[in-house]
Amino acid sequence: MTELRAALEAILFASNRPFRVRELQQVTEASREEVEAALAELRHSLDGRGIMLQRHQDEVQLVTRPEVASYVRRALRPEVAGRLSPAAYETLAIIAYQQPVTRSQIEAVRGVNCDRVIANLELRDLVAEVGRGPGPGHPKLYGTTIRFLELLGVESLDDLPPLPRMDTVGREQAAGGEEAVPSPSG
Repeated sequence: MTELRAALEAILFASNRPFRVRELQQVTEASREEVEAALAELRHSLDGRGIMLQRHQDEVQLVTRPEVASYVRRALRPEVAGRLSPAAYETLAIIAYQQPVTRSQIEAVRGVNCDRVIANLELRDLVAEVGRGPGPGHPKLYGTTIRFLELLGVESLDDLPPLPRMDTVGREQAAGGEEAVPSPSG
């Protein structure tokens, strides 16, 4: 019975959905009585632990105990819904290319306060504190996270496209500006 209990525990642990008892019977090739006895053993063995066997009619699943759910929620940081704002994308780009970077350095580039934008990016697990900078107050240094790489679909920061060189950008803008302004003779 211990092997069946262990098999049921593994199945329920690995699953992201409840199982019907008959499904567990089929998978384990055990009788209903054997599965029910093993589930009772499993429920008893989980007393006082962080997970519990939850049962609703003929369905069973392993779930987090309510008294520790807040810890799990904080650890997993559920995905925050919604798109990023243009300000968030701009801030994320600054952090990605200049990391580690302080809030004041980001604000110097953007020209506006970035507290809320950085907090939102941290909540989404796209940026994180990676250290403390020198100087008064030892400001937080921000960098991107592995979640940032996952969302971009790149293996490392080395795979980010290179930033255009400033002298190239100046020439491109000058060339574009010359074309856009009509000549005085025309």
